[in-house]
Amino acid sequence: MIIASMKLKYLILALLPFSLAACQSTDVQKVGELAVSVLQQPNTAKTLTAYQWQLDTGAKEPLVLSFHDDNRFSIKTMCNSLGGSWKLQAGQLETSEVMSTMKACDAEAMQQEKLAGEILNNQKAPLSLNVANTEAPTLTLTANGQQYVFNGKMTPEHKYQGQAETIFLEISPETKPCTGVAPQTCLQVREIKYNSQGVKTQVDQDWTLFYQQIEGFQHSPNERQIIRVKRFEIKNPPADQAKYAYIFDMAVEREAVKGAL
Repeated sequence: MIIASMKLKYLILALLPFSLAACQSTDVQKVGELAVSVLQQPNTAKTLTAYQWQLDTGAKEPLVLSFHDDNRFSIKTMCNSLGGSWKLQAGQLETSEVMSTMKACDAEAMQQEKLAGEILNNQKAPLSLNVANTEAPTLTLTANGQQYVFNGKMTPEHKYQGQAETIFLEISPETKPCTGVAPQTCLQVREIKYNSQGVKTQVDQDWTLFYQQIEGFQHSPNERQIIRVKRFEIKNPPADQAKYAYIFDMAVEREAVKGAL
């Protein structure tokens, strides 16, 4: 603690010549606050990888940018998935040539994909982070003379401080009243397992009431669905809370059901 205090003191002294013109105690206090701010700046790379960054492009769904620890990035658009490599250099985000899947999509989706390439393909884009609100940080990238503001949503891996177990659930089109902490409506689910060849090896015979929420999943009373879910263990949950958090990953099968309630 003494060493840290000395470092802070030296940093304050180094900054003092810029405030000597005023030469008042309030000015010294401001310089001290600036020094503390410099010492406490966030680790930019860790912040980038801790969130998914969404850009509203005016389309039905946002563009989603993810940074990974292996210096790869991925972009989810309404059409194709894009990706490349990234690094930080002198306050800029440097990206490689973007690679993409090759699906043909409608005009709106293709326009969003084109914009993603313009922002991140072979760029040296100045960036700034605003993490005043850690629940809703913003990332601003400047590319081709334009500023793009991305809104951050914390990744489940960062939020729950661990890796997920992947499970598959069959979701009934019919929900049922149930009582957990309070009366509510529950999904009916059956867990499904697959072997290494992707063949179903086990299906629960009976429906089970599912008392929790699956984040990101939209239930349909007109469809039977099989979905892939990420299950995260919640560390030290309160006695009245669940042990796991469930995050929707993708739909594996969808089947319309006539006459479903």
